[in-house]
Amino acid sequence: MQQIYLDNASTTFPKPQAVADAVYQYITQVGTNISRGTCAASSEELVFAVREQLCRLFGGEDSKNVVFTKNITESLNIIIKGLLHSGDHVLVSAMEHNAVMRPLQQIGAELTLDNAPADAITFSRIPCNEEGALCLDTLPQLVRPNTKAIIMTHASNVCGTVQPLAQLGSFCHEHGLQFIVDSAQTAGVLPINMQTLHIDALAFTGHKGLLAPQGIGGFVLRESIIDEITPLIVGGTGSLSHTEHTPHFMPDKFEAGTLNLPGIAGLHASLTCLQQQGIGKILTHELTLTQQFLDGLQQLEAQKLLHIVGKRDCSERVGVVSISTDITDIAELAFILADKYAIATRVGLHCAPNAHKTLGTYPTGTLRFSFGWHNTAEEVNVALQALKEVLTHGL
Repeated sequence: MQQIYLDNASTTFPKPQAVADAVYQYITQVGTNISRGTCAASSEELVFAVREQLCRLFGGEDSKNVVFTKNITESLNIIIKGLLHSGDHVLVSAMEHNAVMRPLQQIGAELTLDNAPADAITFSRIPCNEEGALCLDTLPQLVRPNTKAIIMTHASNVCGTVQPLAQLGSFCHEHGLQFIVDSAQTAGVLPINMQTLHIDALAFTGHKGLLAPQGIGGFVLRESIIDEITPLIVGGTGSLSHTEHTPHFMPDKFEAGTLNLPGIAGLHASLTCLQQQGIGKILTHELTLTQQFLDGLQQLEAQKLLHIVGKRDCSERVGVVSISTDITDIAELAFILADKYAIATRVGLHCAPNAHKTLGTYPTGTLRFSFGWHNTAEEVNVALQALKEVLTHGL
């Protein structure tokens, strides 16, 4: 059987052929490092072009403020660990991924308590409802005199709910807070403009909605936040090599060591594909499939075969859908779908334990289906029929 790939929230697959071609071409025909060596010009031109593409895509202020990392987790580690200091307080949503929560925990951040030491880094969770949507009315009472930033996922990787960046950005702007956004599930799918949304730091990864290879990601900064972030990794940059001190100018301040240049070549190709296709067209396609899937799931839910986790329609969401069931273990269900029907999904807690606590699916987790640009209506029907057969007739 031909595989039906419904795990695009983990990584999109397949990639456009142009992406594979670009990676191969770079390795076989270019191969040089940037800012190091006499043959580096073509690599430098490539990297500059991709910075420009990303700056336009995300509404950044200046392409020099686009920094490359290996993924969004590294980006968030750099931003969080470089920005926060003793005594700072931040707000996060109740739906955050461990890419945000583990860096906070590692630097000793404590869930806000009245008796927390004055020099502690603390955080408060902004409540979300049972659909994963932010409870905006709780924001004012959570802000403290030492609150420095809101760190927020744009869309949940568990149930697909999109958070209201416009309202959050305005709130941060009015209260003098930094606004840091995790765009793992939305970059390349939803329009994002850092300037109009008052985003100070946007973290992104290439291998999901941007359709690029694994191992390439980054972040984009506004000028006002650059000096507030201390680099996490320092070393050779190919610039100011006469000194052992890290350059203060962008992007060298955060780009020590050799970049993933084949990955950047692939990202260049995928961004070009996105520009030609239009992210609006991709979003419409993915949400059409999502609504078709939700409609079918509601019929199965009415038969008490499963439970839809989160929203039951396509308002303020991306193409990520989770289910649970009382009939069987969801891990076994996922295995049967893969083994018998060649349907690839993801099961468990999805590196977001507090999101599952919010949604009422902790500690079991959920079975997640996520749609991409290549999926078809026929594949959605096959997945629905497979669920019906397994849950009706047993394993």
